[in-house]
Amino acid sequence: MKILVTGASGNVGNYVVKELLKMGEKVVAAGTNTEKLQTMFDNKVEATKLDFTDRSTFKSALYEIDRVFLMRPPHLGKPEDLFPFIDAMKANNIKLVCFLSLMGVENNTIPPHHKIEKYIETLEIPFAHIRPGFFMENISGIHSVEIRERDEIFIPAGRSKTSFIASEDIGLSIAVALHTPELHKNTAYTITGGEALDYYQVAQIISKVTGRRIVYKKPGFLKYRRYYIKKRGLDKSYVNVTVALYFMTRMGTAKKVTDEFYKLTGKRPKSFEAFVKENVLCFCSKP
Repeated sequence: MKILVTGASGNVGNYVVKELLKMGEKVVAAGTNTEKLQTMFDNKVEATKLDFTDRSTFKSALYEIDRVFLMRPPHLGKPEDLFPFIDAMKANNIKLVCFLSLMGVENNTIPPHHKIEKYIETLEIPFAHIRPGFFMENISGIHSVEIRERDEIFIPAGRSKTSFIASEDIGLSIAVALHTPELHKNTAYTITGGEALDYYQVAQIISKVTGRRIVYKKPGFLKYRRYYIKKRGLDKSYVNVTVALYFMTRMGTAKKVTDEFYKLTGKRPKSFEAFVKENVLCFCSKP
């Protein structure tokens, strides 16, 4: 049988596919652009069209599938948007669904991930919830613009700490669970990096690696929200979600450090400094 990987072209899904291929698994990469997926993975995977808003794509996507990596596309804000596909997995007798969730979501009913976890459990589909801390790629991605252009980290996290983890490590965790489903049936793993950093420390590390003085500005929520909507031109609903997440971060929800990544994979998580060194060009202005 085969493993279906949703969001295969994304940061995490990309690593899930690559790790599963190393393990000798037959992988079906799902998305809306199958040609792109075939090219991404050098035709080493099958590619299938899957649109969570189009039920007609479900049957072919789940053909000969017995395990699924499920992630919620960012543009689908309501948990109910994924329920029809979860129903289809139940009807297909999936023996493990590995859902990409959030750290602390078991005690936080606000994010859509909470209801998605509960729906999977209610249907009694064998599950392995992966609950990572904040992605390191948040810094090298969405927040790298201010670092490159203004030598600033512009994030409303106050003095709170975050146990960042790399997408590469998240992908490996998911692949391990899917490769050995009998060992991970009805489990949940909170995976983090090996240390919790505040954004002053993040700025120091990026400064050290780039040789520039990077400053953490510590904006308030309203100033951050206005800047990202008015200046950066980002979608208001997306920015509101990030505000909510950073509010929770200030409450201490992102500082937890666990050893569950090591227990799951037998490896140590990548450090933030190693990540910055590998992705230093993301923080440097183009000449």
